Amino acid sequence: MQIWSNTKTLDGFVPNLTFTSDKAAAVVALVGGKKIELNDFPRLRGNFKTGVGRDNVPEAEAAQRGIACGFPSPQTAEIIYEETANFACHLILQCAFAGAGDFAAWSKKDRRALASHRLLIVGGGDIGRPVAAKMAPFMQVDTFDVAINKSEELEAKVRAADCISLHVPLNASTRDLINREVLGWMRDGAALVNTARGAVVSEEALFEELQSGRLRAAFDVFWNEPYAGKLLGLPGDRFIRSPHVASTCREFLAATAADLLRFISGLDSANAGKA
Repeated sequence: MQIWSNTKTLDGFVPNLTFTSDKAAAVVALVGGKKIELNDFPRLRGNFKTGVGRDNVPEAEAAQRGIACGFPSPQTAEIIYEETANFACHLILQCAFAGAGDFAAWSKKDRRALASHRLLIVGGGDIGRPVAAKMAPFMQVDTFDVAINKSEELEAKVRAADCISLHVPLNASTRDLINREVLGWMRDGAALVNTARGAVVSEEALFEELQSGRLRAAFDVFWNEPYAGKLLGLPGDRFIRSPHVASTCREFLAATAADLLRFISGLDSANAGKA
């Protein structure tokens, strides 16, 4: 079975599968964070996503065409949620202690105790909830979720926060959720952490704020990946970045590879039933 892929996520974890660069020959598409056009795949019978985000998966169109869509199992998803939450905590702490001292000059900077910092978690889902629980022993944690809070509550929460961590899906209502106005609410010296989706933040507005030196940010997700945009010109301690690695521990990769193999096996079984 010919498999086309636009992701390196499972490289080395599925050595016995046959891959092709020819979209016209592909029977299965293995998809990461980029979108695909189903019209490019005339023989496609299955589309497997290596993560839990569905914003780049054309599920409705696939259903109309009789193309099966597969995702990591619930057990694998739990690994994704846990590890992404852990990585978000790492970025939050990295922002809190950024600029604490200058090694070359052997000088220490004035800073507040971590316990006095106020953290705002935006999005109370499968990742936002554990981030809030994990950080509560270290910082003062507040939350905002559209299912619980009124939209007008967001401004006061943003203005009070020393760090904001984003954990919302990307859809029409969350695209550019953190825009120029919301960034303007953030207090001087505050940090923005994003392990959700790049497009929930306005790239241009964020660049302007970081370039001014007023805010700090730590991103593991970007507007286009691999990211080569203007924010890379900013100092690394002002814009902390990582290449979308929050969930990619070996346990997640092995479990996702097993899910993919089961998905392909199911396609084979379905095909055999039609024969």
